[in-house]
Amino acid sequence: DFGRSSELAFVVEPSDDIAVQEQPLILYCQVEGIQPITITWRKNGVMIVDSENAFMLANGSLYVSRFQRVRGDGSSDEGEYDCMAQNHYGLLVSRKAKIQAATMSDFHIHPQNAVVEEGGVARFQCQIHGLPEPVILWHKNSMPVNTDNERYTLLPKGVLQITGLRAEDSGIFHCVATNIANVKFSREARLTVSGSHSTVYKDPMILVGPENLTLTVHQTAVLECIATGNPRPIVSWSRLDGRPIGVEGIQVLGTGNLMISDLTVQHSGIYVCAANKPGTRVRRTAQGSLIVQAPAEFVQHPQSISRPVGTTAIFTCVAQGEPPPQITWLRNGQILETSDHIKLKNNNSTLSIYGINQADEAIYQCLAENSAGSTQASARLTVLWADGLPSPPQSVRAETVSATTIQVSWEKPLQNTKEIIGYVLHIRKAADPVEMEYQEAVSKSTFQQLVTDLEPSTSYSFYIKAYTSRGASKASEVTVVSTLGEVPAMPSLFIKVINSTTVQATWEPSIKLGQHEGFKLYYRKVHLSQYTGPVLLASNITAYNITHLDASVVYEVKLLAYNQHGDGNSTVRFVSLRETVERTVLNPPCDCMKDEQNNKTSTTGIIIGIHIGITCIIFCILFLMFGYRGRLLICKNVQEQLSTPQIPRSQRSATGLVLNGATRRDRDDRDLNGKQLDMNELERLFPASPSQEQQEKGIMSAHSLSAPHDETQISTLPLDEFSIIEEQPDPLPKNPHASSPAAPAPNHGSANEG
Repeated sequence: DFGRSSELAFVVEPSDDIAVQEQPLILYCQVEGIQPITITWRKNGVMIVDSENAFMLANGSLYVSRFQRVRGDGSSDEGEYDCMAQNHYGLLVSRKAKIQAATMSDFHIHPQNAVVEEGGVARFQCQIHGLPEPVILWHKNSMPVNTDNERYTLLPKGVLQITGLRAEDSGIFHCVATNIANVKFSREARLTVSGSHSTVYKDPMILVGPENLTLTVHQTAVLECIATGNPRPIVSWSRLDGRPIGVEGIQVLGTGNLMISDLTVQHSGIYVCAANKPGTRVRRTAQGSLIVQAPAEFVQHPQSISRPVGTTAIFTCVAQGEPPPQITWLRNGQILETSDHIKLKNNNSTLSIYGINQADEAIYQCLAENSAGSTQASARLTVLWADGLPSPPQSVRAETVSATTIQVSWEKPLQNTKEIIGYVLHIRKAADPVEMEYQEAVSKSTFQQLVTDLEPSTSYSFYIKAYTSRGASKASEVTVVSTLGEVPAMPSLFIKVINSTTVQATWEPSIKLGQHEGFKLYYRKVHLSQYTGPVLLASNITAYNITHLDASVVYEVKLLAYNQHGDGNSTVRFVSLRETVERTVLNPPCDCMKDEQNNKTSTTGIIIGIHIGITCIIFCILFLMFGYRGRLLICKNVQEQLSTPQIPRSQRSATGLVLNGATRRDRDDRDLNGKQLDMNELERLFPASPSQEQQEKGIMSAHSLSAPHDETQISTLPLDEFSIIEEQPDPLPKNPHASSPAAPAPNHGSANEG
């Protein structure tokens, strides 16, 4: 026994097979491990009892003396077989072997008569179903077709292609299907080769394209593609996804059929057959999909492990295949049921057993299965148990201290306490799975532990184990207790002024609020002691408008969350609406109706504005033209008067005004020979300030007595081109037009002031 594996394992497992009617069948099963080992067989999950027809051989194999697809009682030897091996370590189940009867149906496609011109292509096909897949051969005129002829191509699915037809190819064809179950012949078909080779141009045409195939790895795929045309088209292959087809295991049969040997999953894809006219881009295409399946196989096998009582055992089983396999776990040959301490994760790839005990000791199997096949792997769990370990801790109690704290206490075990090195407290939310459990270590002299950082209003489970250097005791009884509830936390509060009488209070919902039932909102004027409220708001409400406020005072707004345990702390904000009122006064709202009416007349206003603008431009041009002539006259008078002596300020009189250094009398004399300035026009162009009103009156009084003047306009002159001088009355005889003295003018500064 020391030379054997202590773990029960299969050396040979039964495999899929096709049995022949009335012939014997042997299913092999060989096991190694600690004796005694008992082997039994099942068919479709039912135990097989030894009988004259089926019994187990000495080496553990199953022998079926006469395989029958259908027996007289309606039963069948077809089905799924597995063998089971058991010793005192556990029970093991082999993979399932699918046993089918060899059969052959009648032909469901027979070859058809064909008439093809010389140089063309002929194609015959026959199809038949059978297990195993029948081998189809072709006969011409009752003789096997010569496969050495390059123009004759035989495809595995019962297709015969003949290219470059000649007259000697005419004849009678039929196919022969053969497997271990039977041999069958198809109906005959006649091929007639007519005429001579035609030289008429014909576009490329694909007679038969590739069909969709589903095969298993290591099989051979044949993708058919036969094309005609004149000149003879060139057939090429590609993948629709652009990946290269490769060269290994690739072969072209006949004039364009693609054969892929030793298939792998990477060969799966859509294949495109193209028939190209030589030397041009004229082409025809056809496509078909190839799906390659792979039986399940293990990437990582589960490993046998040994674990002390109370610890966790983890088995990992990773399988691959196409399609992806499903994984099932067995415990001693029975489907494993999950529970609080047995969990499956990662699509059943990981088996975790928490808090193991001696009842968990068994053989665990991982079965991986898909449509292409199945496989199994096993591992054994050994639970370590040492004599003399402490008994479980006693009298475990848990008392709630606060909303986040629980105190757990216990008493030491009743037996084997001398080797105890410490205790481990196992903590878990009652609603959480076992894998969410965590532990806290405690010294051997401590019999209570304060567990903190717990969640309010939550149930927790606790149990204790005593540890020695040789292992742990069994778990104590589990005690469950809940933490106290607590009031919600402070909500965050924001205040937004809507208008002069309304503010909006908003707050954010938060997970930190805990189990809150709603909110209470209060508000008041800051100089008052009494609040308005509370306004009760549901827990899903996050905003509330406070209306009918006084804009002249400051308000205090308070918000708190409450639940069945009471009110939480409040959040307080202060708000004033005065600034909003001031902004409203300074920036009154727009009169939307008025703006709308203005918009209606905007087009008319634009047209009127354009006309006014054009009129102003015309008047300005005329004004500048006529004003320029008057400017020349004024400038000439200025030059003539530059030599006139000026009277000192002390000799000036307020009885009259002169322009450009000339006296009133001299000006009157010039009026007789020239043109007089239009004083009204001058007054219009250079309006006097209020301090000059008396001067203007003097000018008007003196000017009203002067001789009639010319109507010539004068242009606007810069101030530095004229001056106003005050003078004393002339002692010479007075001008008859100056009989009315002008009003006195105030002192106006120097003669050059303008």
